[in-house]
Formats: sequence, structure tokens, C-alpha cells
Amino acid sequence: MQTTNKGLDGVEYDYFRYHPMGEISSWMAQIEDEYPEIVTVTEYGQTYEKRTISLLKIGVDTGEKKKAIWMDCGIHAREWIAPAFCQYFVKQILDASKKDPKMEEMMKNMDFYVTPVLNMDGYIHSWFNESTRLWRKNRSPGPDGCGCYGTDLNRNFDANWGTVGVSHDCCDIFYCGTKKLSEPEAQAVTYFVGTRKEDFLVFLNIHSYGQLLLFPYGHPNFTADNDKELMDVGVAAADVIKKVHGMNYTVGASADVLYPMSGSSIDWARMQGIPYAFIFELRDNGTYSFELPQDQIKPTCEEAYEGALHIITYAHDKTFNSAVATAAATFDFMTLFCVFLSEK
Repeated sequence: MQTTNKGLDGVEYDYFRYHPMGEISSWMAQIEDEYPEIVTVTEYGQTYEKRTISLLKIGVDTGEKKKAIWMDCGIHAREWIAPAFCQYFVKQILDASKKDPKMEEMMKNMDFYVTPVLNMDGYIHSWFNESTRLWRKNRSPGPDGCGCYGTDLNRNFDANWGTVGVSHDCCDIFYCGTKKLSEPEAQAVTYFVGTRKEDFLVFLNIHSYGQLLLFPYGHPNFTADNDKELMDVGVAAADVIKKVHGMNYTVGASADVLYPMSGSSIDWARMQGIPYAFIFELRDNGTYSFELPQDQIKPTCEEAYEGALHIITYAHDKTFNSAVATAAATFDFMTLFCVFLSEK
């Protein structure tokens, strides 16, 4: 399994260590240079501190409108394993696109939109020194009279905003902002995904820690209309994950398995009609918490990749196999109808 790629300077990129934001940005440009036929770096917003939020669009240009997969990492600054996973995921699907017929098929039918670090300001802040390492929020200032900084971006989306599992204290780590979508990072995702929501089949939001696979809703008074299917898909993904390194992932609605919360991006995505919305809470179960050692990046990424790939493949096959079956059934009906007319 290939885990490095050489940039224009000949230096190999190490997927099994944590990288600061500058290196991740350079890596994105490098990936675009190496795979110009299927990779495009796309800018789609700005952070509070005016950094450009970019994603990698990965897929074969068929000249037609395509279905899509969304994945964002690093919405919480201190969860460094999440951006590491996004980079690993991108490398793996690009490698697979050259030799795996299934991935080639999915690249033709769907585009992958991957944001390695959504909360860039917070992520950079978490690299400053030991005292800022566990920073969670973005870096926007609090309202007038508040000397604290930052909003929890995963409490800021327009999904039962500000009701449960949040704080309205601007100094709290779960501060949900002054209003729904007050933060430019949440606005960027909402606009980019929301303006093409009918295209997206899967919305994956990568976090740590806890070894959980969560689906909507975080609000205990709401249940997804495809709740059973989400549970079935999640359990199957967890089974695949366990086969890699024996790790157990717990599956369920956010409110049932983790805690009640409102304003999350996966709840918003499901409300937009995106059928398969999941949070991955990667390793571990609390031994290292948000400071997962680098020697665990490799096994964490390997197992999570298989879980994410299962969800994506399931959504793809359900969508496109159903379309093929419908087309075939229509063709068979028309053939029989024409035979019937010819015999009249």
C-alpha cells in the first residue's frame, strides 16, 4: 500500500505524521499537479481570519452532471487525526483509481469533494504551543463585552440551532455563536453543498475521539426518516472497520450514542435531503484523547478508510444499480409493448 508521494522537489510526503497547515496546503497543490486529469483544487470560502478555504474535487470529467460525495475534516482544531485521515483518504482513492475497476466506476459516476481542514484558523492556533494544543473552536471574537474567542463550528449550522447540547456562553467550548450560520466557515459549507444538495449522496464529517459512527439526529426529538437504513449501513461499516485491526466502533444516532446536540453539519445535511450523513469519531477511547500518538495514524486511517469506503460504495451502488435496473425494466417493457403491437 503506497503511503508516500514525491512532490516537485522530490521530497516524499509522509501520510503517517501530523502536518501543519502550510504543509497541507502545499500537499493539496502537489496532488493537483500530479493528477491534473481528475483533481482540481477549488476555493469556496474564507475563514474569519481571511484564509481561503479549499477542497479537492476528485473525479472523471464526463461533461455531465454527476452525483457527489462530501467529506470534511478538521472542523474542530485539536482533532489532528481528522486532517491526517482526509489526506490518507485522498491518496488511497487516487491510487485505487488507477487499478481498481470499482473505484474507476465510482470516479466516473461521482465526484469526491474533500476539505482536509475546514477550521483553518483554529487548526493553526492549535499548533502554536502546548497551551493552545487543545483549542477546539474557530477564532472569531466573541460578541461585545466578551473577551473570549471562537465559536464551535459544529454547533453553528441551521439545524435546530441553539436548542440542545450547546452553550450561549461565548467562553464555553460548545458556544454556538450569536446566531445560526454566524461563522464564515459554516456559511461556506452551507452555500457550497446547499446550492447543489440534490447531487450529494453522502456527507461525512470526520472527528476524534471515541470510535463512534454517528448519524442524525443530535436533537433527541427528531428521528431521520431513513433511521433504520442509516443504522444498518453504519453497523456494516463498523464490521468492516473491526476486520482491519480489531477496533470496535459504536453506531447510532448522535443523541443516543454520544450526547444531545443541535446545529451540527450532519443534521443540517440530512435536513437538506442528503441521504447518508455520518460523523466518524476516530481513535481512541480516551487513553490519549485528542493527542493521539503519531504511531497510531496508520492503523487509524487504514480502518477508517474501509468504513468510509463501505458507506460510499453502498450509496453508489444503491443509486446507480437502481438506475440501471429501472432502465432495463423500461427497455423490457417497451420491447414487449412493441412486440404486442406488431402482433395486432
